[in-house]
Amino acid sequence: MKRIFATAGLIVLASTAWADVRLVVRPDGSKVIVNEGGRGGSDAVPQSTLEWLARQRNRASEYDPLIERHALRYGVDPVLVRAVISIESSFDPMTVSHKGARGLMQLMPATAKRFRVTEIHDPDQNIRGGVAYLAFLLDLHPNDLPRVLASYNAGENAVARHRGIPPYRETRQYVQKTLTVYYGRPWGGPASISIRPAGGGATLRGGFERRGPELPPAVGAVAAVGFTGRAASR
Repeated sequence: MKRIFATAGLIVLASTAWADVRLVVRPDGSKVIVNEGGRGGSDAVPQSTLEWLARQRNRASEYDPLIERHALRYGVDPVLVRAVISIESSFDPMTVSHKGARGLMQLMPATAKRFRVTEIHDPDQNIRGGVAYLAFLLDLHPNDLPRVLASYNAGENAVARHRGIPPYRETRQYVQKTLTVYYGRPWGGPASISIRPAGGGATLRGGFERRGPELPPAVGAVAAVGFTGRAASR
């Protein structure tokens, strides 16, 4: 796991579960997450980290009303949205990754533009854009959360090119961490999504029977899986 160095411009995160993450505070007050996966040859996340992450399932935050509203609008499980936010930014709307992803759901500027997010650090807009993107990916990969999350992290083209989760340590660990938070137990196998809408009704699975997501303009074709559009590299 990546060490945390205590310097003037660096916050040392309290939990050892986040010991592979460096949170740097720039002079202007903006925060940058550096998370490139642990050192060593294994892609697996340490068991102690997974156990800690499992306890973060459905973590409450001040952003819950926004999460619930946009999750209902797009038919995405709000527990999944919270899991993504937990791993992406730990619920800090001002977070900026070392690759330029920003806000609660760590949208790249190109992805924000794609989903019509004009104020990327605004929690409402950031969550709406991130949930719309998740809805788009759930339609692209029905009932295949690992591919959905790999696409969210590495981009649809990378997942199409590798016909599954790309062999990137960061992406493999991202999928494992996020699904661990989502399920509330260390994840290491198949995954699917199943929620029941507010007020009852049919169960929504993997993006079916919900309002259509905001489809982005086509910016490239990926013939291997028959779709258009591409996420920015994260």
